[in-house]
Amino acid sequence: MWTINLRAQLDGWLAFLLVLLLWTGVAGFYTPEQLPSPLDVLKAFPELWEADMLGKHILVSMGRFLTAYGLAVVIGIPLGLWMGWVTRARQALDPIIQFLRPISPIAWFPLAVLWFGIGNAPAVFIIFLAAFFPVVVTTVSAVRQVNPLYLKVAYDFGAGPLMVFRQVVLPAAFPQMMNGLHIAVGTAWIHLVAGEMLGAQSGLGYFIVDSRNFLRTDWIIAGMIMVGAIGLIINRLMRTAERWIYRQWGQEAGSHE
Repeated sequence: MWTINLRAQLDGWLAFLLVLLLWTGVAGFYTPEQLPSPLDVLKAFPELWEADMLGKHILVSMGRFLTAYGLAVVIGIPLGLWMGWVTRARQALDPIIQFLRPISPIAWFPLAVLWFGIGNAPAVFIIFLAAFFPVVVTTVSAVRQVNPLYLKVAYDFGAGPLMVFRQVVLPAAFPQMMNGLHIAVGTAWIHLVAGEMLGAQSGLGYFIVDSRNFLRTDWIIAGMIMVGAIGLIINRLMRTAERWIYRQWGQEAGSHE
């Protein structure tokens, strides 16, 4: 097992080096303004950090992401549990959810600007929508897919509806709910950058667009690298939290990944 993991890591680093070599080779056919080399982009990072041109935008983006994603989880999970557990709630709200869900969060941007004005709120609203629907839909599905036999056994032993919900439904639905939260992290982070590109005056998305105005493609790619790196870190943190929560619930995380 250790040898397999080491080989997988070496393969990953080898692929990364090949991409860098390919990028360097292709960049030789273009001017730095069109496509900077990896070395040019690497040199841009100290410049950006010293001028505090990147760090402040990262903090703003993280604040928006955490606010919007937190709201989506706080609202989406209880709503999804309610819809999954109460048939009448699902029958009433599911058509609305299914109608709104396919609409891209970006399509809401003109209305968001009219409702909230230019600034932070429209971007937060778009990120919220991007995370909210995966959380709700996955939670509803998780509750509905709980094995009816589990419920029957619990009721046969005299458990009430509240105890069945807390002791049977939640643990059984939890793995799929976590998958929904994981998916929502990715969709929220992607739409964060898109939302900031459209109308925000700060954040990583805004920084990338603003760098284009100065013809600094090295800054653009540096911003893109930060978007990817932070997204990777968030994904790893989510997996770590997922494993910890599984242990608290007495479940095996590896069987659900």
